Amino acid sequence: MATILAIETSCDETSVAIVKNRQVLSNIVRSQVKIHSFYGGVVPEVASRQHLEIINQAIAQAFIEANLDWNQIDGVASTCAPGLVGALLVGITAAKTLAIINNKPFIGVHHLEGHIYASYLTTPELEPPFLCLLVSGGHTSLIYVKDCGKYKTLGKTRDDAAGEAFDKVARMLKLGYPGGPIIDKLATKGDKSAFSLPEGKVSLPEGGYHPYDSSFSGLKTAVLRLVQKLETEGKNLVVENIAASFQETVAKSLTKRAIACALDNGLNTITVGGGVAANSGLRQHLSQAAATHNLRVLFPPLKFCTDNAAMIGCAAADHLNQGHISALDLGASSRMAIKDVMQLYGC
Repeated sequence: MATILAIETSCDETSVAIVKNRQVLSNIVRSQVKIHSFYGGVVPEVASRQHLEIINQAIAQAFIEANLDWNQIDGVASTCAPGLVGALLVGITAAKTLAIINNKPFIGVHHLEGHIYASYLTTPELEPPFLCLLVSGGHTSLIYVKDCGKYKTLGKTRDDAAGEAFDKVARMLKLGYPGGPIIDKLATKGDKSAFSLPEGKVSLPEGGYHPYDSSFSGLKTAVLRLVQKLETEGKNLVVENIAASFQETVAKSLTKRAIACALDNGLNTITVGGGVAANSGLRQHLSQAAATHNLRVLFPPLKFCTDNAAMIGCAAADHLNQGHISALDLGASSRMAIKDVMQLYGC
């Protein structure tokens, strides 16, 4: 039963948590959304400086809320890939320093593995194998979860990630940043059948379409052309209807691929992770489709959809329980495939 102090600084949330296996004892999250919304997106240098200013305070607060001291900590973890290198280095440096000073093992964690483990936090009895639909601002993947550290990507986006598409469409509609929550809120007031938008498909060399891969660039372009057409014709731009139609198309596309992937691979459980897991349209579509096919679908609560250290700590605890630790010279990486997770532990 490993108790982990975990740090997550891969993008624009500074988060520190203390997790005992799959139980969250504390989870401090300091978001930088208000700062980056001024720029319309995350500015890496600004994010790194904010992490530096907040990290020590967040670590102290995590211990206070968990009511623990260093004698009760078994290991120190931090996200090390993928992400913004400067931001990652803040968390990694803090984690390594704490590990050395307190004579604790250091565990580097893959950010996407953290999102997979978010479902364990509220469903601790969950065990592999299962399918994870991971949808965030930078990633859209269907991942076959075989065991701790053993993953196979069965489907992925060929261009924009789902969350990225939400942000770009929000920018087209002058809605602000981040786009996902704003579009979701507007979509509840709009007509999802107002506009027919194309579902992106990925062609195969031998003909037909890839059953699990996604594409959102065409959908994004279709929304842009729709907006330009309505403005040229002098028609009223009903933003709620555009948001609802866009969200409906994304949700249906992701749902169709996730259900087909689970059924084709004999998996009866689908978990969903990442920021887009909070989207109400996706939750509704996937839940309904899963029930029709007698599949179980698990959505983490909203606080574990966005980046947080609790999910990183949960993954680290599992690795430490299996004897996986990282070398102190482990660096930050902006890119790393989920299949390469075990390289973080010299395996």
